[in-house]
Amino acid sequence: MSSTLRQVATTEAARRPGRWLALSVLVLAVLLVAVDATVLGLATPYISEDLEPTGTQLLWIGDVYSFVIAGLLVSMGSLGDRIGRKRILLCGATAFGAISVLNAYATTPETMILARALLGVAGATLMPATLALIRNLFHDPRERSLAIGIWGAVASAGTAVGPIVGGFLLEHFWWGSVFLINLPVMAVLVLVGSRLLPESRNPSPGPWDLVSVVLSLVGMIGVVYAVKEAATHGLTWETAAAGVLGAAALYWFVRRQLTLPTPLLDMRLFRSRGFSGAVLADLLTVLGLSGLVFFLSQYLQLVQGRGPFEAGLAELPAAVGAVAAGLVAGHAARRFSVRAVVSSGLAAVGLALAALTVLDRSTDYLFLGTALLVVGVGAGFSFTVTADVILSSVPKEQAGAASAVSETAYELGAALGIAVLGSIMTGVYRGFSAPAGTPAAAHESLGGAVEAAGHLPPDTARQLLASAREAFVDGLGLAAGAGAVVLLATAVAAWFLLRDQRL
Repeated sequence: MSSTLRQVATTEAARRPGRWLALSVLVLAVLLVAVDATVLGLATPYISEDLEPTGTQLLWIGDVYSFVIAGLLVSMGSLGDRIGRKRILLCGATAFGAISVLNAYATTPETMILARALLGVAGATLMPATLALIRNLFHDPRERSLAIGIWGAVASAGTAVGPIVGGFLLEHFWWGSVFLINLPVMAVLVLVGSRLLPESRNPSPGPWDLVSVVLSLVGMIGVVYAVKEAATHGLTWETAAAGVLGAAALYWFVRRQLTLPTPLLDMRLFRSRGFSGAVLADLLTVLGLSGLVFFLSQYLQLVQGRGPFEAGLAELPAAVGAVAAGLVAGHAARRFSVRAVVSSGLAAVGLALAALTVLDRSTDYLFLGTALLVVGVGAGFSFTVTADVILSSVPKEQAGAASAVSETAYELGAALGIAVLGSIMTGVYRGFSAPAGTPAAAHESLGGAVEAAGHLPPDTARQLLASAREAFVDGLGLAAGAGAVVLLATAVAAWFLLRDQRL
């Protein structure tokens, strides 16, 4: 960096003496979203018992939050660029807290579905705004890398804290308590953030195109819904229609962005090889990891017999590794290179997933914990550096839209991963041989097999559970192997796509 640029960065830093304290407010929002994304899975059995939803309603309770977030991320990121990122963050945080109360005290499945959808609307404002504000708070590349590392570390910590806190609350309180923990965090965020966070926006943003908003929403919801439904229930004409509608809407969204003078999302961002390579790496990394993330909690609880709180603690090494790697990732990328750090991180995750293909019912925790630690370290290096690449590749006026693209890649990668790797897992699991008289629900999920075993004679129940658990572990191993192939291939692709990239 030239001396002039260093002087500019120093001057910008002097103008923002409270930038590190402001960062602590931003990571509160990240922590909350990460925790909220993990606690619902633990609370689902309790919600089912209390609200008695149908199978379809239960799926919507679990999925509608991610559907809405995926559909609105780009629109909300672009809206923040226009009306102000601080404003949209504080409004979203206030709404998130208020709607959490509606989630906690829902009395019918329909109310719960509506509450989860509204929570998704509020959640879509938070993640893009936090990254965009970091881009505008920290102009010095080294400081920005550290800030993004802290941001990513807190997000990783939140995914670990969620199961631990959720498990503790569910063992001592009613299921609504997992939503009420949002309130004090949001209160601190709004009160402190209103004083510390600087406002930033695009000085000449142009209008917010509502047609593009609708196309983005319909497109992402249609595609994500079709992928998840096809994975769960197979390809039906309704699922195919939703997928075609979603793909058509996304096609017209892209076409419209290319013709608008001030688009909702500037498609020229993708001309940058670094930006496109980082987004693709994030999408494929999340895809490859989804099988492990989605099924590991079930393995720990339903195969190894751990309680919710103990299972949450067992997953902690991944978060510890991600936090440690995130804090030093920027320094490592400048010392070695962006592509070396990202590719090495992805390769480490791929090799750890390959090691997990040998899991069985009695796998020693030292082996599992070590593999999870490696997964966390590799993912921490990769995600932190790619987030930095994405933000540094665009003008600060478009930071919200760029951040939203990054978050959308995560959501789409998770949907595709659960669909593809979940289908592999489910296909292997459903083929296990069960004793005569076993209910059909036992072949749908391991949880269904555990439930069915409670109504069978002891010998039959033991035989059923032994077969079901063995099939589940076999499916998990195969999904881990497929994830390893995806991660190793992504490591190779990142090596070429991120060449010459600098932070």
